[in-house]
Formats: sequence, structure tokens, C-alpha cells
Amino acid sequence: MPERYDLVVIGGGPAGYVGAIRAAQLGRKVACIEMDRAGGTCLNWGCIPSKSLLRNAELYRLLKDRAGDFGLRFEGLSFEWSGIMGRSRKVADRLSGGIGYLFRKNRVDYLAGKAELTEPGRVTAALADGSRRSLEADRILVSTGVRPRPLPGLAFDGKRVIGSKEALVLTAPPASMVIVGAGAIGVEFAYFYNAFGTRVTLLEMMPHLLPVEDEEVSQALARSFSRQGIEVHTSTRVDEGVASQHGVQVSFGGETTGRVEAEVVLVAVGVDALLPPGLELETDRGFIKVDGNYRTSIEGVYAAGDVIGPPWLAHVASYQAVQAVEGLFANGKPRPLPHYPSCTYCNPQVASVGLTERAARESGEPCRVGRFPFRANGKALAVGESEGFVKLIFGEADGELLGAHLIGSEATELIGELGLAMTLGATFEDIEATIQAHPTLGEAVHEAGAAAFGRAIHL
Repeated sequence: MPERYDLVVIGGGPAGYVGAIRAAQLGRKVACIEMDRAGGTCLNWGCIPSKSLLRNAELYRLLKDRAGDFGLRFEGLSFEWSGIMGRSRKVADRLSGGIGYLFRKNRVDYLAGKAELTEPGRVTAALADGSRRSLEADRILVSTGVRPRPLPGLAFDGKRVIGSKEALVLTAPPASMVIVGAGAIGVEFAYFYNAFGTRVTLLEMMPHLLPVEDEEVSQALARSFSRQGIEVHTSTRVDEGVASQHGVQVSFGGETTGRVEAEVVLVAVGVDALLPPGLELETDRGFIKVDGNYRTSIEGVYAAGDVIGPPWLAHVASYQAVQAVEGLFANGKPRPLPHYPSCTYCNPQVASVGLTERAARESGEPCRVGRFPFRANGKALAVGESEGFVKLIFGEADGELLGAHLIGSEATELIGELGLAMTLGATFEDIEATIQAHPTLGEAVHEAGAAAFGRAIHL
């Protein structure tokens, strides 16, 4: 007989495992089915292991290229690739095990296997040990995530044409790599492989790197990448790609035209929804369609996370799952998605929240923009990280913070303060009245706000 649950969650990534645990905290009997490992793609093959690799790259570049700036000397500095990759996998393994502990602590039944939506209210799980389980629940939450989208004419083969997962486990750094797509994934891998000696060519169809970011920030990142030796082509389309036993030849056109040969092509042009087999859910552009309560087209089936469409961010997926579950079991109405941060962890880091300058000006409402460069910040100079700036956008009429855009050291940490400010509806006066510790990088936030209204002291 099928085992009965209050909620069955399909997918154990940032939406699935968080939603399952929250439902259990609310006193519900919950099962979570994941076909790979607890934590899903983000923890095992995305956010977490890639940040481990980027930290390695940051340290190696610092010691190799800038040791003299700190009065340090090295002879014969080298790296051990297996150690770099091995550390990344250890970090992911540790955190995946931690989620298993959280499941046990909260009495969530965790099933390793592939789930199928057999019929409304029923899920069949083909488990990793070869057995099958049938589960019944009035409510099912689909959080199956996404997979890399292939590029027409350059099908993934796992060797010459790869996605982000394969890029995390290459057995050696290739001599050359073409990366198609300059969103967060493409940009981060460009920085990482370039740091360890790979000749990287980065191709982006849109006019700027990180197309969703503020143009001024994107342009600054492009200049930084060029100085680092990364070949950048924007407003560029891939016309043809030919993979052979020895490498890949890519022809491109647009603003610039050319042909480049490389050992490996990393395709990072977007994602497709990973839909569960079984009942057919209504979709919109390939992603599960949901209403404001995260309900799908099938009664009793809900969905949250990347599988319902952009923004494809782990922290947004977790927020959505909590809202969906609390709407189901806490007699509350899900709150709409608030301002959320976007972060890219290359060096220099990029982070933002709220409107870009272009979007703010196109809204028709007058705004003020303040900038403060890290080269004028004492802490940035002291730690040797003076590249980049803070840019804040305010409504002119009421001084409310509309957007924040950072490029530079620890930008992804600094953005949290500005996200909170936007959630609280903070104004220029609120930021001005908040004392930042000295010396800190955060002082640049204060000065950027002051600069918007002609009151910056250190410019």
C-alpha cells in the first residue's frame, strides 16, 4: 500500500530541501525525493563547488601576480590540479551530508531516486537500490530544477563540448577554452580557468558581459577581464562549431567576426526546465506555470524554484519554496518576491539589487546616482583591493534607494546591507545617518549615497 504523507517534495535542491524542512517544522509528515544527492545541483554541481574553485583561483593569482605588492617572495610557485578539484568536491560532500543531517533532525523521509507523478496525489519513486516506492499526498511540491541548455550545432559530449558540471571536474586545465555565454556561469569559469593558465575566449550575444547587470558595472568587468588576458567578444553570435577528436573550432560573427580553435568549448547560454515524468503540467516557455500561490495546472500539485522560470537563483528558489509551504500549511498567503540580490563571484566580484540606472531613468521618474571608487577607500587600499566602485540610485523626489550596484572586493557580502535597506524602504537620509565602521569597505556605501546628493567627503 502507498505510504501516506502530508507533503511529497520532488527534488532536493535549494527549493526542495528547504521546502521539505519548513513543512516538517510546521508539524507535517514530509518525504523528499532527489535523484542525485541532497542539495541538488546548486550544492553539488553549481554554487558551492564553483565558489571553492574561485577561491583557489583568487589565492593563486594573488600570490603569483601580486606577492611583491605585499613584500612577499616566492620561488617555484605551482599548483596541484587534483588538489584544487579535490577540495571543491570535499566542500560539496560535507554540505550534502549536512543536509542529510537536517533531514534526519526534522524527521523528513529522504529518498534517493527518481520520482514520477503517477496521478494526482500519488508519486512513484524508483529508488537507487532498485526498489520502488509509492507515496500518496494531498499536496505535492515539484522543485526539480533545470539543466544546461545546449547550443544548436554544438551538442554536449562531455569532453570537447561541456556544460558547467563537466567544467567542475576536468582532470587538467585545458590549454585553451571558448566559453559561449557571459552570464554569471560563463564569467566565473572564464576567471577561474584563465587564472590557471588556460587561454580563454569569451563570447556573448548581448552588448555587455553579465547582461542583466548595470551597464557601467558590466563595462568595468570587461576592462578588468581584458587586463587579465581574457579575450572578450560581445554582440557576437556563434555561427558554427565543429568538434573533432583534437578540439573544437568555433566561428562567430556580429560586432566582431572571427574563428577560434580551442581544446574545449563550455556552453553557458541558459537553462531548460527539468520536468518530472508522468502527469503533464502546463508550461510557459518550457517552465512550469504557477499562479500566485505556486499552484500548477493539476490540483494538489505545486511548484517552486528554478523549474518555474527566472530568476534562476538558489536564494530565490529557497524563498519561493518557503512561501509555497507556508501558504499551504500556515494559513497564510505567499508573499510576492521582494527585492533580491544578484551576485557573480569572479574577481572583481559583482553584486546588485534593485533597478539599474537605465531602468530607473526609463521609468520616467527623476533619479540621482552616486558613485564611490574603492581606490578612495582606506580599507580597500590597505588590503590591496582598490579595483571597482559602489553605485547607488535614488529617487529624486523622496530619496528612496532604488538600486545598488557594486563591483570589487567582497561586493557579494556588501550587497546584503543594501538589500535590507531596500526591503525597509530606506532613503538617502537613512543611509547617511548610518555610521559605518572605519576602516571598512562598507564606508564606500555611505560615500556613494552622499555623492548622489553632492555631499561626499572623500571625493
